[in-house]
Amino acid sequence: MPTVLVTGASRGLGLELCRQYAAEAWTVIACARSPDKAPGLAAIAGVRREALDVTDRDQVSDLARRLSGVPIDVVINNAGIYGRRDAGIGCMDFAEWEQVLRVNVLAPFAMAEALLPNLRAGGQKKLATVSSRMGSIAEASGNAVPYRSSKAALNMVMKCLATELAGQGIAVAVLHPGWVRTDMGGPGADLSPAESVAGMRKAIAALDLARSGQFVNYDGKTIPW
Repeated sequence: MPTVLVTGASRGLGLELCRQYAAEAWTVIACARSPDKAPGLAAIAGVRREALDVTDRDQVSDLARRLSGVPIDVVINNAGIYGRRDAGIGCMDFAEWEQVLRVNVLAPFAMAEALLPNLRAGGQKKLATVSSRMGSIAEASGNAVPYRSSKAALNMVMKCLATELAGQGIAVAVLHPGWVRTDMGGPGADLSPAESVAGMRKAIAALDLARSGQFVNYDGKTIPW
């Protein structure tokens, strides 16, 4: 059975990713800050739950040690935060902006670096990261500067990794989940988590080295950088 590791797995898209992969008999490693307090995860049979704050380098290293020798087919960087929606000129919380960058940019790189041996040993060798269309510079508009800037930076990080890891046979996906009815997306969003995740899973399944490093919508369409 293939193995997938998901960060931010306690709710929303992360929880749905775990649910759908488990339903197809994948081995699922679900990472969350407090997995024992996540009833949704507890309800999914057979999931390996790991406590992880993705911004804590010691915890990331400890996770890598616990998973030493475990082949992982797909690593999905899903954990992310938004910050203030009205953050901009005259109302910027710089400490919060720094935290958004730590969670949304530095942590996915750290996870990729720490789990690289596991990906090399996996059969599928895929690194997928949930980004956002709000990180597209070509489509940029105002507001949510911390979130937008973090996702633009994340896109560049993953584009660089796609180039660096191609020689090791590892393909990299940068995914926009759509506007989803989660705590972040709100109740008026277009998509259910199930719809978004089903689409992203198809995009991950189709991922190969020829498609590595592309910015892709949940429906498979390419998004301008």
